[in-house]
Amino acid sequence: MTFEEYLSSLKGKTVGVIGVGVSNRPLIEKLLERGIDVTARDKKEDLGELGQALTAQGCKLRLGSGYLADLHEDVIFRTPGLRPDVPELAAAVAGGSVITSEMEAFFAVCPCPILAVTGSDGKTTTTTIISKLLAAEGKIVHVGGNIGHPLLCDTPEIAPEDMAVLELSSFQLMTMQTSPHIAVTTNLAPNHLDVHKDYQEYVDAKANIFTHQNAGDIAVFNADNDDTVRQAAKAVGEVRWFSRKQRVENGVFCENGVIYEAVNGAVMPIMETKDILLPGVHNIENYMAAFAAVRGMVSYETMREIAKTFGGVEHRIELIRTRKGVRWYNDSIASSPSRTIAGLNSFPEQVILIAGGKDKGISYAPLGPVVNDHVKLLLLCGKTAGVIREAVEQAENYHGLEILDVADYHEAVAIADARSQPGDVVILSPASTSFDRFANFMERGQVFKAIVNELK
Repeated sequence: MTFEEYLSSLKGKTVGVIGVGVSNRPLIEKLLERGIDVTARDKKEDLGELGQALTAQGCKLRLGSGYLADLHEDVIFRTPGLRPDVPELAAAVAGGSVITSEMEAFFAVCPCPILAVTGSDGKTTTTTIISKLLAAEGKIVHVGGNIGHPLLCDTPEIAPEDMAVLELSSFQLMTMQTSPHIAVTTNLAPNHLDVHKDYQEYVDAKANIFTHQNAGDIAVFNADNDDTVRQAAKAVGEVRWFSRKQRVENGVFCENGVIYEAVNGAVMPIMETKDILLPGVHNIENYMAAFAAVRGMVSYETMREIAKTFGGVEHRIELIRTRKGVRWYNDSIASSPSRTIAGLNSFPEQVILIAGGKDKGISYAPLGPVVNDHVKLLLLCGKTAGVIREAVEQAENYHGLEILDVADYHEAVAIADARSQPGDVVILSPASTSFDRFANFMERGQVFKAIVNELK
């Protein structure tokens, strides 16, 4: 089905779009252009100029606390952040409504192969690495999903020989009934338990990235992660592995500082890990996952070149500046303890850590021992300051690490600046979401970077 055919199938029907965010705005405008009856729903009380523009185009708005009231449209596009089992959606389905999403529609109309990445950590970096590898080989690559921009309305410009590379979250995958040709799962660890009912629901949602594949498809899994190993047993297509700790028969592994590819019994060296520009063992894993996914499409020479030159994605252990011999890093993407643990393990020296934010409903206990081993001064703010402090002080290796509560990032940066010495590392790696004070992790990171860059 083409995108135009998909739009034609909606004519004469009422369409509800939940969430007037970045991913749904192009869709709403495209539907209105086709004369389709659209009701846009958003929990915000006022959409400002955007709302006025949509109303002028004939869009009906349902805003504020009652935005899901009388949800009855024939086709309803669910925003990823809304659980599919909320009572209003369940009632709409019982009344005959069809629930879909911008991403599900894209899978239905995309004319080219789709490669998608999910996991608890490393999704964005791995997705970006894959897109750069393919582009360097001359492919026209369309990046979307959780990063990039919405691709559904771009499908008329996508050619069959192109490649769509997507980052998919558990929220996007919860209701997916199709899977990409190549699926990558970087790792699995408890995350987003403030939204998911439990960890099993989270894992099951992630599994949708490969459970609808066929025998000719490819699924890449982390051989060092127990949950991804269990998932791989259910894959129906070709299973490729990546591992930092062991040899694999089909995939990519690391041994004695060298990354190898194993195919049909043959083992071939790709590159030395010391040549990867991005710091941290987790980025070695991200590259191995990417290399396994693009086998046969990207040369080893291109793999080496990208690894040596790619400086990373904003807000992911991003070097802000070096001042008076002190390196300042922005790792605002670290919205869970596992992400902060990976960030801390990226540095051989002990660091000054700024952490804290909003709770996700997951345990902070694993963070405590790592902080005690890798941090020389801990600065805490936000709602999780207390639970992070407790995790550190109750860890068996607690040795009296200095922990200071600060009001905000201005105070944190001032203290870190005053206490740091040449050769030190200061890193914002919150181990928590941004929603106690910021709209998202990007805004949090931008605010932190601005404060650091203001230092004279």
